[in-house]
Amino acid sequence: MEYVLELKNIYKSFPGVKVLEDVTLQVRPGEVHALMGENGAGKSTLMKILMGIYKADQGSIFLEGEETVIHGPKDAMSKGISMIHQELNTVLDMEVAENVFVGRELLKKGMEKLKIVDIARMREETGRYFREMNIDIDPRAKMRTLSVAEMQLVEIVKAISLNSKIIVMDEPTSAITEKEAAVLFTQIERLKKQGVAIIYISHKMDEIFRISDTITVLRDGQWIGTKPAKELDNDMLIKMMVGRELTDIYPKDLVEIGDVILEVKNLSRGKKVQDASFSLRKGEVLGIAGLVGAGRSELVETIFGLYPKTGGQIFLHGKEVHIKNSADAIKNKMALITEDRKQTGLNLIVSVKENIASVSIGKLSTHGIVNDKKINEVSEKYIKELKIKTPDGNAIVGNLSGGNQQKVVLAKWLLDEPDIIIFDEPTRGIDIGAKRDIYLLINNLAKEGKAVIVISSEMAEVMGICDRILVMAEGRINGEVRREEFSQEVIMGYASNITGGKQE
Repeated sequence: MEYVLELKNIYKSFPGVKVLEDVTLQVRPGEVHALMGENGAGKSTLMKILMGIYKADQGSIFLEGEETVIHGPKDAMSKGISMIHQELNTVLDMEVAENVFVGRELLKKGMEKLKIVDIARMREETGRYFREMNIDIDPRAKMRTLSVAEMQLVEIVKAISLNSKIIVMDEPTSAITEKEAAVLFTQIERLKKQGVAIIYISHKMDEIFRISDTITVLRDGQWIGTKPAKELDNDMLIKMMVGRELTDIYPKDLVEIGDVILEVKNLSRGKKVQDASFSLRKGEVLGIAGLVGAGRSELVETIFGLYPKTGGQIFLHGKEVHIKNSADAIKNKMALITEDRKQTGLNLIVSVKENIASVSIGKLSTHGIVNDKKINEVSEKYIKELKIKTPDGNAIVGNLSGGNQQKVVLAKWLLDEPDIIIFDEPTRGIDIGAKRDIYLLINNLAKEGKAVIVISSEMAEVMGICDRILVMAEGRINGEVRREEFSQEVIMGYASNITGGKQE
């Protein structure tokens, strides 16, 4: 048996959109097969066909040489296929252990007929998986108390615990830092040795070349090529993906940095943020780095008023402000692009133009009546400026690719003309072309005199686009690194609490 999985001549269309056209994917047992392409290339649709979420219009699926039909995710699971989804599929009001075993709950021995769930055994098994993968999460914690990164780790553990023959990993490291990713890569090596086939989707080039044996590229729903990873390099792969060369991935112009616009003094939020002090200037791009649980998102959420501070002060233009909620932050010309666009950034069931207008609806109304003409005008402006791939402003935002959804979130906030823009994982799960568009946008915002904060788990990204980086560890700002001093070793030293522990 040469291939454990073959998807042959797959076609799929949605109303008005051809998504896949004659795509074939062949995967060997014990290999990491990277599936690459820009957002909208058809990668996720192809995997949803494999999982039985969508039915192909044409084409066949073969498992271990036998043609099969997959009737849904549960059927896929029974056939030895599991998937770590890019968009988290967690049940927020259930325990971590219950999420790991959802749909396959362990029953109390001797009481199987009564269907009594053995929660203690599920917690014990989950704890064992966590210890094996060096993950520090309480199996009894409610999912909603976890960060996005911790939820992603739970999803990874859930997929690995299924003992599948084929595991699809769709952007598994999009919300976790390099330290957590290294733990995943160790598990991938272990799975390979056991003969498990892994289909790996990621926009992080360094990961792809680090772990992949084979790479298949899709572009605009069509198969472009399949090659051994060792026969490709960054430039060749980008050219296959986008159809052209893409130079200067991290565009960074020299920008005149102006006066201090934001000053944070001794800000605290319980143990999550402790005694944080820093300043931010006009035209500056300030990075915030750190490991999962370091308090990066919690710091900016506190500044933005999503959670009450327990101590400290916030100053804008030299005057103390009291930001009690997000409405106060918006009035003070601040914007927060959150790390989870699906849950907190967008209303997925309404149109692109309605999402773009949502923060600035007051400006787009006349005497309390929404002005549709204005909404159409501004949405078309931002669709064009940000290169949002959508049929028009009336398209439902949930039908767009991840990168284009992220651009809609950006448009929503830019329309409000903020002075301070906070990006929390701005390129999570989006392709190299869309990433560069967002880097260019950040660059242009700095040129316009906006003050920008960027939280990122990608070291290359935060070093590529920022003027200065604050590094957090255990709720504290542990160090500050200026652009001329940037190095992964210095940043990881502060992040791991190796380099001291005091704020500079």
